[in-house]
Amino acid sequence: MNCSPIILFCYNRKEHLKKTISSLKKNQLSKISNLIIFSDGPKNSIDKVKIEKIRKYLKTIKGFKKVKIYQEKKNKGLASSIIDGLNLIFKKYSSAIILEDDLVVSRNFLTYMNDGLSYFRNNDKVISIHGYTYPLEVNKNDPEYFFLKGADCWGWATWAKSWRIFEKNGRKLQSKIIDKKQNSEFNFNNSFDYMKMLNNQIIGKNNSWAIRWYASAFLKNKLTLYPKKTFVKNIGTDGSGTHGAERYINYNVKNFLENSYIPIKSTGIKNKENKIMKKKIEAYFKKIKKYQKIKKIIKFFFYIKLKFINKVNVSFK
Repeated sequence: MNCSPIILFCYNRKEHLKKTISSLKKNQLSKISNLIIFSDGPKNSIDKVKIEKIRKYLKTIKGFKKVKIYQEKKNKGLASSIIDGLNLIFKKYSSAIILEDDLVVSRNFLTYMNDGLSYFRNNDKVISIHGYTYPLEVNKNDPEYFFLKGADCWGWATWAKSWRIFEKNGRKLQSKIIDKKQNSEFNFNNSFDYMKMLNNQIIGKNNSWAIRWYASAFLKNKLTLYPKKTFVKNIGTDGSGTHGAERYINYNVKNFLENSYIPIKSTGIKNKENKIMKKKIEAYFKKIKKYQKIKKIIKFFFYIKLKFINKVNVSFK
């Protein structure tokens, strides 16, 4: 089997990274896959020590066909690392599997990714293959694999021809979405505020490459393949990463495909966005939004309580 290279971006989280590597090595295809690692440079002296340890560990990695490491002297940040890294990779390779250092994958992740890349490589409607799916309420009648409009970022794969549509300028993307009056659809029918995320990128509140990747694919009416049950766990929403507004939310409650795998070609996937599965994701987003509101109320309650206690303590002095 001709396997696409695995592209791994890492920064300063050694323990997370080790778990990512360990999970990849449990895949049978790891032994015949090239692993290409992009190690970003330090922001400060504290990170410099951490990154020195990371790079010492990187040199010990085995279990792959070949391991190549790119090391930055200065900090580029996640967005620039991924954009520049993929631009470099796609000068040589026609397809790639992309991961960050806070993702743990199942034993069949590489099989799923390579199957998807092979099966849909000549389908111009399909822009990428995605490994992660939210912990949805699914049943046996739901399709094993389905398409959604746009693109995603937690364990994914794409082709060089697809990456060419990536638009780096967030303002251009925002203008086109507004002009086409697609705000609501872009926001998953107003269940998640992706437009706010895109606007925050434009004004410098975040530097997300992923929101621009999603918007680029969305505006071209491209599709991404998702599994009904996830091949990926995110272990980075613990506050240790650069981003993560949804910190401490458990995105991996259930539906992790540790061992089982159903071949893509045997499932008869319809070549269009699956509205039923999209509704399930919208329901999940609404649940998260409700959780966040409750969390804010609780936080405000404890803030008022603490303020009252401090006021009482001062009066007793």
